Amino acid sequence: MGLMDKPISNAEFEVMDVLWAESPLAASDVTRRIAGKTKWSGKTVKTLLARLVEKGALGHRSEGRRYLYRPLITRAEYAAGETEMLADKLFDGRAAPLVAHLADARGLSADDIDELETIVAELKRERD
Repeated sequence: MGLMDKPISNAEFEVMDVLWAESPLAASDVTRRIAGKTKWSGKTVKTLLARLVEKGALGHRSEGRRYLYRPLITRAEYAAGETEMLADKLFDGRAAPLVAHLADARGLSADDIDELETIVAELKRERD
């Protein structure tokens, strides 16, 4: 399946989001930082952290009586894996239909179009 053995759930993603922004952090630090988005208890956060360690998304080290957690995958690596799975599942692994679908569903701003044109131009230069 790529970098990890199992996919990350939406709840686990919220924890990863905190740790991508700042790490290493203890479970109590993650709980405080996520409190504005969720009403999860420290026990819930610890369960999610343990699942993420088991999946290979997080690593941890002991510091006294607590563990400090850090991501083992970057946000970009996670996004690449998720995008690839989505493209494989819905668009036979092709990028163009995926981009076209996003453009139709969400619309593209002038800045988005400029950015896509730059990306395509760079890809063409790399192939030449």
